[in-house]
Amino acid sequence: MPGNALGRLRTVLTVFFALDGFIFAGWVVRIPAIKHQTGASASTLGLALLGVSAGAVVTMMLTGHLCRRYGNHRVTVVCAVLLSLSVALPPLTHSAPALGLVLLVFGAAYGGINVAFNSAAVDLVRTLQRPIMPSFHAAFSLGGMVGAGLGGLVAGHVSPTWHLFGLTVIGLLVTAVAGRQLLRIEPPVPPVPPERTEPKTGTPRRPDRRTRGLVVVFGLIALCTAYGEGAMADWGALHLQEDLGASPGAAAVGYSCFALTMTVGRLTGTTLLERLGRTRTVVAGGTTAAAGMLLGSLAPSLWAALLGFGIAGLGLANLFPVAVERAGTLAGPTGVATASTLGYGGMLLGPPAIGFMADWFSLSTALTSVAVLAATAAAIGFGTRRVSVSPAPQRGRS
Repeated sequence: MPGNALGRLRTVLTVFFALDGFIFAGWVVRIPAIKHQTGASASTLGLALLGVSAGAVVTMMLTGHLCRRYGNHRVTVVCAVLLSLSVALPPLTHSAPALGLVLLVFGAAYGGINVAFNSAAVDLVRTLQRPIMPSFHAAFSLGGMVGAGLGGLVAGHVSPTWHLFGLTVIGLLVTAVAGRQLLRIEPPVPPVPPERTEPKTGTPRRPDRRTRGLVVVFGLIALCTAYGEGAMADWGALHLQEDLGASPGAAAVGYSCFALTMTVGRLTGTTLLERLGRTRTVVAGGTTAAAGMLLGSLAPSLWAALLGFGIAGLGLANLFPVAVERAGTLAGPTGVATASTLGYGGMLLGPPAIGFMADWFSLSTALTSVAVLAATAAAIGFGTRRVSVSPAPQRGRS
């Protein structure tokens, strides 16, 4: 495949990652207004919001099969259209049950596009033979920062209906331009090693039990990482405000520090992976995140806690991209779907688990569970240091 085509493919995929983060963040900043519109209580809103994660988790494994049949590029474009359309639906609801139903649709599109473009990115990583996966996730983080910033600027002047309809228009326009380019690029087909084909026919061999087990192991790293991201998003500011007496504005800075250092970590992730390798990056990242979260959750002062949150974001930055890449290398789109499903399971589990532990002990103690899981990710990374990850067999178009 010509090098300029690979470069164009990398650019187009980067655009889709950024668009995904932009649309999702734009929805998140309008949640308070949607809550007021639907008249939902905190508990009923929480149940409705589970629709996003539930829709994503249910759809991810199906998307892996669709990618194998129709190709990652086609599925990416279709899911981008569905994501752009479905983000306009929440403001049209006037009850928590209706909101939960439309969020199932939104979550399904969100989960689908994540599997599709991550699978396409894994194929590109294998073809280029460079660890560029963190750069795609950095684009997602940057898109999210832009989407949240724009949403914050317009929130006081534009209704949720018009704001999210605007996101639909932007999403469809970007998809029309980038999607046309994506569909024109022939998907790269990385070579399949002889040991991954049937000796008589030369056809791809289905992943064996050991391979499927390794995919689950890498998925656990994604789970540990996503648990921390979900916990920080939902509980970080509350910890700073209630346990350390921070003002609402200062408390909001806590997640900003976490998100900013995570973005910086992903922007430098390719260089880090080239110098340290995947195993050392996971071990160092998990250890750093564990130390940062211990500081952030147990520190007696606001500034020390903010420093801890920043360190935690830097440590967690590249764990999810590496886990998804290794799972996809082993088992193709199905591997990406499995790792992503486990990851979103962690994001789904994190916030309520923190809440229960906060009731039993304290919020600061509950947040140390993020450090425990980060250390677990580091231990898994160290334990799989001798595992040889062979490329997945190719089935149909990529």
